[in-house]
Parts: sequence; structure tokens; C-alpha cells
Amino acid sequence: MSKPLDIVILGGGTAGWMAAMALVSFIPRGRCRVRLVESEEIGIVGVGEATLPQIKNFNDSIGVNEAEMMRATKATIKLGIEFVDWGAKGSKYIHPFGVHGPADMAHIFHHRWLRSVLQGGKSGIEDYSFAVQAARHGRFDFPEADSSKIESTYAYAYHFDAGLYSLFLRRLAEQRGATRTEGKVREVVQDPESGDIRSLVLESGETIFGDFFVDCSGFRSLLLDKTLGVGWEDWSKWLVCDRALAVPSENDELTPFTRSTAMEAGWRWRIPLQHRTGNGYVFSSNFIDEDAATDELLRSLETKTLAEPRLLKFQAGRRVVSWEKNCVAIGLSSGFLEPLESTSIYLIQVAALQLLPLLPGNHLDHRLRDEYNRLIDKEYERIRDFLILHYKLNQRDDAEIWRYCAEMEVPDSLSRKIELFRHSAFIERYHGLFSPPSWLSVFIGQGLMPEGYSPFAETMPQDKLDAFLDGLRSEIDDKVQKLPRHDQFIARYCAEAPAESISEEVQL
Repeated sequence: MSKPLDIVILGGGTAGWMAAMALVSFIPRGRCRVRLVESEEIGIVGVGEATLPQIKNFNDSIGVNEAEMMRATKATIKLGIEFVDWGAKGSKYIHPFGVHGPADMAHIFHHRWLRSVLQGGKSGIEDYSFAVQAARHGRFDFPEADSSKIESTYAYAYHFDAGLYSLFLRRLAEQRGATRTEGKVREVVQDPESGDIRSLVLESGETIFGDFFVDCSGFRSLLLDKTLGVGWEDWSKWLVCDRALAVPSENDELTPFTRSTAMEAGWRWRIPLQHRTGNGYVFSSNFIDEDAATDELLRSLETKTLAEPRLLKFQAGRRVVSWEKNCVAIGLSSGFLEPLESTSIYLIQVAALQLLPLLPGNHLDHRLRDEYNRLIDKEYERIRDFLILHYKLNQRDDAEIWRYCAEMEVPDSLSRKIELFRHSAFIERYHGLFSPPSWLSVFIGQGLMPEGYSPFAETMPQDKLDAFLDGLRSEIDDKVQKLPRHDQFIARYCAEAPAESISEEVQL
């Protein structure tokens, strides 16, 4: 039997412990040994509190008890993101986690709806989204398993305390064989011939050897950047925000959605948790100074603050490659795209899961590395384009940032998507994050109405189409009203979690 692969993860937090959990959950102990090095003195960024539905898939795949996780992390349900004042001042729409219309009509429904609108129909596209209507009414229950039912046409994610989530994963990972070392790195030792990383020397004097290294050291990128010298690709000309102020406040209404409100020089988030509300202001220092941004954020809060605002500085972009030599970067050390669509934890998840089938054995092979970098680059670029779309399609002229974004040139890949939708409501379908319903919600929500639609929309006579749409809207309204209130669901479901789940998670 070949020697187990010694994998060393530098950095904890959500990135480090998600990577550790993926490795110890899917690779037999005899094939690899996982050791994580982190320093409580350094701490973590830890502002991410909103997720995407893929996080449930990850949790399910590693055997997490959902109710236990929600109780341990003070989680609530997220059905989508509400965007306020983005398309125009006074406008709002929800990007839902689900399709518009019936599940078996997902690829054609918006064309039929558009045909109705162009014939004088008054209903908005959101009237036909079960997720949107449940979010608007503050209601939630689990989706139906029967795909023929309208209650099956949505998914859900979580709002949770990211610090508590990483502690929750740490406990599970250590139970499954991962080992943790407390300490700060003093030196990174490389092989003089290959340049591969051979060991980490801690300030304590301990030397930790490894065959493969995972850089989860955050913005510092101690291994990929500082040691291996991998360059940075700057995307700030499209994603101009470079600062974030984060501040918790007292509990507010437990809405089952995240809210993003456009502000003078960026946007503000509101994320309801069981024990507090997460708030923040993502802004550009080119359009407002930090003191003015702090004042604007604090004036906008609905509840009393629980701490002083914390400032984070960043630049939108990614490393030129995520895997170099025998080191792969996961999380902030690999790249950063602002949290507008809650993609940070998703990028950690997809990076960890893409790595598993490409992990090297006793010998590194450039083909594994190149394929990993190709897959991660594609994820970053698609997310980048989707985020830019929100800024580009704004119709506001009341602040400099919005005028700049509306007029800026965008990547060709995004320009093509916009023009195809404008012409005939076409939306590209691909495997990965942000399927056509996501693009549709932003296109329509921010005021881009297509000039035409697919000929397939003509297959239903107009009178039958009108009756179908009226019946579907009524069915959704009726069934949403029968769902439990979101706060009632949370209280009941989390009370069902095993009692031992709360024994350690609050010891920060």
C-alpha cells in the first residue's frame, strides 16, 4: 500500500474547516492524513452569514444533521435575496431560489409570460414564483418531493453565524480524524529544486511536513501569493466596491430572505439570524470616505447596534491560478468577489469538492492541476459576470457610482448575454451556479424587457394561456398562505435538534 498523502491546511475559519471536512469525509483515512494549522491570535474574517442552496447539498453529503446545525449556528431560512432601489429608486425585486412557473415548464415559462405581457397582461414575473411569494409573506416549509406540485419548485439556503459554523465543522472534522495545531507560521520551507512547499515552521519551533498544502490563510495568501508568487487578476474596474463595514444589531423580523439595499456609494445588507441581525455596507472608497459610509450605515439601521462597525478592505479579483506546484488556495486566498449574491461560501465549497477527484497521488501531474484551474476559473468568471450585471443594469442617475456603472464597458461574455436577452429573452443554460431563473430575475427586476420571445411560446392558444396564468397565480397564493410562518418554523424545527448540539458551540 502506498504511503498516505499528508495534507496540511493553513488557516481555519469557514474555508479551512470546510476543506478539512470534505477531505476527511470523502477520502478514507488510510489514503490521506489531514492536519490543519491555525492561530486564534490571527482570527478570521468571518462576516459571511448568507449562503446559497448548494450549502445544504454539502451538509447533506457529509452527514450533517440539519436541525442540529441550524440550532448550533443560530440559523434561519433563506429563500432568496431582495434587491431594493437597484433598478431604479423605489424599485424592488427578489432573486429567488427556484423557478418561475411549474417545474416542467422552467425552460419556456418566461417566454409564455412575456407573450402575455406584450399582449397587455398585467401580472409580474414574481407572481409565478413560489419562492418569491413565500418570502414576501414571511412563510416557509420544506419543498415537496413530488416534482409535479408547485410546492416543489424552490430550494432554500441559510443565514447563519459563520464563526459558529466553522466551530461546528471543526468538531465534526476532528471526530473524523483531522488534527488541529495551534500556531503561527514563522517560515515556509520550499524544495530548492522543484520549488514545492516542503514544510511550515511555526513560531513555537515545530516543523510540520506535508506532501500537499491547502492555503486557507485569507487575504494574506501566505502560501500561494507570499511564498509561490502567484499573481493577482484585478477586476475592480467592473466591481468597484473595495470596502465593507459590518455591524450586528438587535433582533428584527425574521424574514426568510436577505435584503440588499442600494446606497449612495454601494449597497447595504440585512441578514436576520435567530439571535441578532447582521448588517453591513459594501462601498467604494472612490465615491465615499469611511467616516461618511459609517454614518450612512448607522443611520439606516432598524435596530440598536450590538458592537462598533468593523471595517474590511478588499479588491475584487482572483489569483491568476488557484493551484500552483503542490499548493491549492481555497477561500479568500484564492480570490474575492463581493458578497452581493452570497457566493463566498459557495466558492469554498466548489473548490474543495473539485479538488477531491483531482488530488495527486505520490506524484504531482500538471494535467490534474491544469484541469482544476480551468474549472475554478470558469466558476469565478460566471459569478463575476452575474455580479457585474446588477451594477450595469441600474437606471439611477442620483449618485456618481451608479452613473459610472451604467456607462462602463463590461466583459464580452456578459455583453453577449445581455444582448441575447434584450433581443429574444434567450438565457444560456449551463451546469453550475446561477441558472436561467437567476438571470431572469435580475434582467426583469432591473427593468430590461426583451423585444421578443421564443416561437415555442406560441404553442398555447392565447385564451388558454390567460386562463393558465390566472390559475397558477391563484394556486401559488392559496398554497403559500397555508405554510407556517418562518419564525414558527424555526422555533419548532430547531427545538427538535439533539440537546447535545449546544454544549460547545457558544464558546468563542
